[in-house]
Amino acid sequence: MEVALIFITQLIYQNSPIPITSKILISFLLMAFTSILFFQCYNRIRKHSNLQPPLPPGPKPWPLVGYLPAMLSSNNFSTHQWIHSIMKQFNTEIASIHLKNKCIIPVISPELALEFLQAYDSVFGSRSSISDDVDMLTRGSVSTILSPTGPQWRKMKRILTSEILNPSTIHRMLGQRTSEADTLLCYIFNQTCKNGGGAVINVRSITQHYCGNILRRMLFNRRYYGKRREDGGPTFEEEEHNQALLTVVRCVNAFSISDFIPCLKPFDLDGHSKILKNALNVLRKYDEPIIEKRVQQWRNDKKIKGAEDILDILISLKDDNGNFLLSIEEIKILIIDIQLATVDNPSNAVEWAMAELLDQPKVLEKAVEELDKVVGRERLVQESDILKLKYLTACVRESFRLHPFSPFNVAHVSNYDIVIAGYFIPKGSEVLLSRSGLGRNPRIWEDPMKFDPERHLKDGTVELGISEPTLRFITFTRGRRGCPGSSLGTSITMMLFARLLQGFSWTLLPKFTKIDLPQPNELSLSKPLHLHAKPRLSHDMYQGFIDQQT
Repeated sequence: MEVALIFITQLIYQNSPIPITSKILISFLLMAFTSILFFQCYNRIRKHSNLQPPLPPGPKPWPLVGYLPAMLSSNNFSTHQWIHSIMKQFNTEIASIHLKNKCIIPVISPELALEFLQAYDSVFGSRSSISDDVDMLTRGSVSTILSPTGPQWRKMKRILTSEILNPSTIHRMLGQRTSEADTLLCYIFNQTCKNGGGAVINVRSITQHYCGNILRRMLFNRRYYGKRREDGGPTFEEEEHNQALLTVVRCVNAFSISDFIPCLKPFDLDGHSKILKNALNVLRKYDEPIIEKRVQQWRNDKKIKGAEDILDILISLKDDNGNFLLSIEEIKILIIDIQLATVDNPSNAVEWAMAELLDQPKVLEKAVEELDKVVGRERLVQESDILKLKYLTACVRESFRLHPFSPFNVAHVSNYDIVIAGYFIPKGSEVLLSRSGLGRNPRIWEDPMKFDPERHLKDGTVELGISEPTLRFITFTRGRRGCPGSSLGTSITMMLFARLLQGFSWTLLPKFTKIDLPQPNELSLSKPLHLHAKPRLSHDMYQGFIDQQT
């Protein structure tokens, strides 16, 4: 500090007419004053730090940049692997990692996770300050997923919870979801008919297509953005839209260098902003013309049939004065929020469950036996059957536990300093609940890397459905930032899984004797899962639904 001060003093006085003795005296006084001030501040900080509890364990940060250079140089690890390696190095279930101006608090303890999301929910109910990427997503509006808390956020969350994802609305749209389950069955059956009674099916594609179809039916009362396919399969438009949604989800959960060094934002060194912008442009290209046309119909009183879908509900809401409650921009961001919250988890969980079941034929056999016993082969499984399908539920729970789509939840930001479990958590800290760390915690789970649905039957947690209120793994989070659509998410996931297992016999492709599962520290299948499907129900059952589609 003294060297810097001398340098500054020289710059100030090098061309000054002040005598040299006066210059030296001024420099000396400045250095003395600064030194005294520095040591006073240092002593206060040291005294205060001796009184307050320690931060969670973690590496010692470097001046100014924290531990950011170490993260950027970890070429052999993804960011989530690097964070977990630090927690393993310090043998801790909660850590503190300083990345320049941010303090990251990763957590893999379910007990501590409950502290953050339940006991101290009001403290950790916010998000990071609005970033350029979030502003790009919301265009100045407020996202229920990403925006900090405030009056506008509470308004949007209240609408989502009370008007859209309430039991009445979800039940009213049961027919649309069932229709999409029937369409999925017809599509796969059509593929088998074209190939002599069996077909190679891209499981990732059909699960994502199913989730996208349900979203479009519930949001816009339509399956296709353009011309429909006769066999019920996806067109280019639907596939492009689904991939854009998944890209946005990945960007939201990703670490970007500009999040920690804001001055680098204009350069977009990791391409994060460009990727997000392109994906959002795709979503808006398909969704916004539908939204704008429908809003115009309601504003001009041309919508006479009443609310047929979620978009109608959002547009028709009015305040106490009889004015429309939501602006068109608010409607657009709520539509995106609903899609982002629904598209990833069901399709990922079912693809992984199918991969694990094909890797363990006895588990697959038990799941199919339960379906035949509870539902039979004379009718198709329905949402009303889900509560009785305990083994299938256990399989889905295990898939969520072992194979989360994202390694972390979106960060929960502390609103002020607080002490939790004896650790000091500074204001502004970003708490990351590790989905993979919680679900694979060896203290909680015996043989955590083994896919074992029986564990959920033995401990009785299967009675909870696919939710896990104690946060030993995460399907739907809790607290004010919790997922309000857990019932809908359960229905989508379970119906997709049950229809696939009931409707078809699944086998590995020729020349394959084992599923190529990734390494334990990886979260995703490196390639889409391809399996051979063969109808296992009466052809008349499939044909009946095909006739309804035409």
